[in-house]
Amino acid sequence: MVESLITKLRSESFLSLETTPMHEPSFEPIIEKIASFELDKKVDAFSTTDNPLARLKYNALFGALKLQTRFQKPVIATMSMRDRNKVALQSDLLGANEHDLRSILCLTGDPASASDQPSLKGVFEGNSTLLMDIIKCYNAGIDYAGKPFKTQPKPIYPFAVCNAHANVPKNLMKRMATKIHHGAVGIITQPVYSTENATMLLELLREAQASVKSDAPKTELILGFFPIVRLRTAQFLSAHVPGIHVPDMWMERLTRAKKISEEEEKKVGFELSVETFKAIQKVHPKIHMMSANNFELVADILKA
Repeated sequence: MVESLITKLRSESFLSLETTPMHEPSFEPIIEKIASFELDKKVDAFSTTDNPLARLKYNALFGALKLQTRFQKPVIATMSMRDRNKVALQSDLLGANEHDLRSILCLTGDPASASDQPSLKGVFEGNSTLLMDIIKCYNAGIDYAGKPFKTQPKPIYPFAVCNAHANVPKNLMKRMATKIHHGAVGIITQPVYSTENATMLLELLREAQASVKSDAPKTELILGFFPIVRLRTAQFLSAHVPGIHVPDMWMERLTRAKKISEEEEKKVGFELSVETFKAIQKVHPKIHMMSANNFELVADILKA
């Protein structure tokens, strides 16, 4: 199943759907929502987030296992450096390996200071490239200390992330090159809201790949997309989330629509989201859909 994800990723098109586990002892409501909109039939893979913003959520690996078991679709499970030391990271990888959770999105993680838990301290023994290096060791049949496994772990495929925007684009290229050097099979970007942004990222990836000497298959770029149907969402993403650029055209049209009514604002936001999603797909048909679990909106966009 995991190898089918990699094969699909390296083909002409790819669509994955992000899920965000809730602050609840069950992942089932998310699964039922996905099933109710038949999104499992419209995407190639899912992903699970790992306590974003250091807020307590249901475990990402358990959520990934439930998704993969229910829908028989591969899942990219996120693992953060914030909450685990090298022993915990490696232990989780061993357990995940047995259950065929072998596509891992490697994140450094949001700062512990953002957490909703009192006096939280981050671990951060390294950034996301340390986890990618651990995976490289596992794929060679040894743990990070160099101790060989009696049974070779099944291949693990590391994914990485990068910003979609920077004042100095060359900095993005350097970060991409670092992720490629450490073995990323795919790089998922922050949300993209214009074809110009998508084209720039593709060019930066080409430059990054050219700068890294490797015999491994080329790293695939997966463009993030988060539908926006409210002006406040556009303003928040633009002002408070690093690495995202929401074009002025979006802001202007949503501002005019909001002055008319909330219904008009939502209508214009939906139209912009559909137009942009389709335009980006034409430039690069490999997209990671994010929605903060608004699966009805995702279904509507995919039907439009």
